[in-house]
Amino acid sequence: MPSKSITIQLRQDAPIPLDLDFSCASGEIVVVVGPSGSGKTTLLRSICGIYHPSVGRISSNDAIWFDSKQRINLPAQQRRVGMVFQHYALFPHKTAIQNIIMAQGHLEKSQRLEKAQVLLELVHMHGLGDRYPHQLSGGQQQRIAVARALAREPDVLLLDEPFSAVDQQTRRKLVRELVQLRNRLDMPIIHVTHNLNEARRIADRICIIHRGNNLQIDTPHNIMTRPLNAEVAYQTGHSNIFNGTVTKHDAALGKTYLQWDVHEFECSHQPDFAPGTEVDWLIPAENLILHRRDRPSRGERENPVTGIISEMLPLGESTTVTVEFANRQLMFMGVPTHVAHRNGLAQGETVTVSLLSDGIHLMHKLNG
Repeated sequence: MPSKSITIQLRQDAPIPLDLDFSCASGEIVVVVGPSGSGKTTLLRSICGIYHPSVGRISSNDAIWFDSKQRINLPAQQRRVGMVFQHYALFPHKTAIQNIIMAQGHLEKSQRLEKAQVLLELVHMHGLGDRYPHQLSGGQQQRIAVARALAREPDVLLLDEPFSAVDQQTRRKLVRELVQLRNRLDMPIIHVTHNLNEARRIADRICIIHRGNNLQIDTPHNIMTRPLNAEVAYQTGHSNIFNGTVTKHDAALGKTYLQWDVHEFECSHQPDFAPGTEVDWLIPAENLILHRRDRPSRGERENPVTGIISEMLPLGESTTVTVEFANRQLMFMGVPTHVAHRNGLAQGETVTVSLLSDGIHLMHKLNG
């Protein structure tokens, strides 16, 4: 049996801008991340067939669900889609197992109960099939919603903010169960969320979208450490994003040199940027090293730069420190609160931090 996959290509300028092009393979979880209004829900509605974009193509395996050029647009009931909603959407007057059975209209009646029991076990709800939704916790209701989505024997499973309505402890359990479940399902899974930490835990690949545009799709590691541009960096929560100029490369040493105000930083070798090129660059907070104030650095650390603490914000075990430099630009870092106390960090104090060369990432500047 051929492996399942889905390919999505959507284009339109209005009323909801869309410029999306990606695929999801069998057994893969692609997590779509973006702020409210970025087009995440419109994407899922387009796949389901309840929204019709102006231009595009959606194909599942060898079947074309939507093709604007060929004027193909299968109705929702003909698309083999399993959908899990944010607020469960279970029928309150039906038991858990009855909710599952209602999605099995494609099966003979004699097969439905047995297969529904199998799905209950798959989502760790064995023995709770006779309970009504109001007798189940939020996490249990969401597990039934997943089982009901799978009852259709879909070609693709769509998850629309499925964990946002449960508490953090339950959320962690459901995330873990989804990853385990993925290994037993022969289908692509597209998961929509605005929670980046959740996406990093679940995804094989993350698709960052903003204003309907697919900014980057890549592994969680590359999305976080190698964003394509400053827009992706902002969308993934980076704060330390600046402008600079590439000055030179040293291939033998594996170094690229970056001018930032009066400082020239060493970076890992990034030869795609010619000397003289203006770039955006970022340094993740975890790649900033605070120098001990009671033992000044002898210069052995990478890319040292000195500034003034403009703000300190204790947040329990961690303290956020904002450092302002002579060029009036701000850099943010986090340190353990006990380290902040031990080093006598306080607003107005002078500190030196080092920027680890491997952590400096160069990006092509965005137009405008």
